[in-house]
Amino acid sequence: MQAWKEYQEKHKDRFLSELLELLRIPSVSARSEHKDDMAKCAALVKQRLQEAGATTVEIYPTPGHPVVYGEKIIDPAKPTVLVYGHYDVQPADPLELWHSGPFEPVIKDGKIFARGACDDKGQFYMHVKAFETMTATGSQPVNIKFLIEGEEEIGSRNLEDFLASHKDLLKADVVLISDTSMLSLDTPSIDVGVRGLTYIEVEVTGPNRDLHSGVYGGAVANPITILAQLIASMHDQNNHITIPGFYDDVLEVPAEERAALAKAPFDEEEYKKDLGVKALWGEKGFTSNERTGIRPTLEVNGIWGGYTGEGAKTVLPSKAFAKISCRLVPNQKSEVITELVLNHLKKIAPAYIEVKATPHHGGNPYLTPVDSKEYKAAEKAIEATFGKTPIPVRGGGSIPITALFESILDCKTVFLGFGLDSDNLHSPNEKFDLANYYKGIETIPYFHKFYGE
Repeated sequence: MQAWKEYQEKHKDRFLSELLELLRIPSVSARSEHKDDMAKCAALVKQRLQEAGATTVEIYPTPGHPVVYGEKIIDPAKPTVLVYGHYDVQPADPLELWHSGPFEPVIKDGKIFARGACDDKGQFYMHVKAFETMTATGSQPVNIKFLIEGEEEIGSRNLEDFLASHKDLLKADVVLISDTSMLSLDTPSIDVGVRGLTYIEVEVTGPNRDLHSGVYGGAVANPITILAQLIASMHDQNNHITIPGFYDDVLEVPAEERAALAKAPFDEEEYKKDLGVKALWGEKGFTSNERTGIRPTLEVNGIWGGYTGEGAKTVLPSKAFAKISCRLVPNQKSEVITELVLNHLKKIAPAYIEVKATPHHGGNPYLTPVDSKEYKAAEKAIEATFGKTPIPVRGGGSIPITALFESILDCKTVFLGFGLDSDNLHSPNEKFDLANYYKGIETIPYFHKFYGE
């Protein structure tokens, strides 16, 4: 609609400055020292929703970080869209690899560099500005609710209880999320699903104290060595996960969907160059796009133990640690995989060391049917602003809460992401292209229009 475009063009500089203000708040949910920053960020989200035209906005406390809720109901008889996003961000470490301050947003080469620029402040804020566009032009076609939480990066640990205790408040016909990516502005795509997640921490203990590696080395098992062996044993020569039962519930993807996925442009040489690797790695029998979308994985996210300071210290450590995550696909269940991994580690550990494995957080995978009205509305919205039909793809990341939306609120989720896989999510120098930010604001109102129709 021309009125939407004119309004967005007139206010685009303000749309950007407001996002930069949001990005300056270090809302790191994983760290207790940022508790006040989390509250400050929630308050600013509330303010922006009110300014955008929401008639009801509340901050709801949880045992962790608060949830921000907003709504504008134009007609109870019309469909209701629940927009979900999160204002918390990942820790910025390692700080020395950032080209600029992670919470001092910089615009360079048409991109915003800051922690949270894409994941998910920039993307959920597109919805706030799209909502403002509709309210300011008197053209909101459906009822719109917002649920912006502060714990997605730590597993949405309190959101399940919030959903269950606020079902009437959150009642909707569809959940709309922009926390995913597309192939590019030239080749738009829509994620039809996200993978689930299992995350555990492993602690291996050998001797009751750190030992002199010359006096005791060779006679006592080194926990770091044993932990490395345990981890290495969980993949075979074909990079297939060896944990018994791990693949039992995997929903195999039919040949026609694999063929559709293969249509997505993929330049292997450019991919390797961008990542600075000489070769790609993964499960035998699957392409890189399949390995990151339709197949489950097991990755080590961190490993440490012994002396890691400057210089040398010849120590045989008492303990070694690792953080391990598994990405899951339909029909795998997070709690089942967690139990399989924990039991497997304890079973294969040698008797002369002790293994303690602690689950952290997780979530189940989610899949949106491409023949659903929710997906069709998103597809038409992309076609309206891009002039192209989007390619359906599977996202490699996880949004733990999506499966709960369907089980608790009884409504489908549709993903309408505008980030790029190269946006350095969870890494130093996270970015979000200005073109993608503005394209999201332009496209989102069309989803509401087409869904309402």
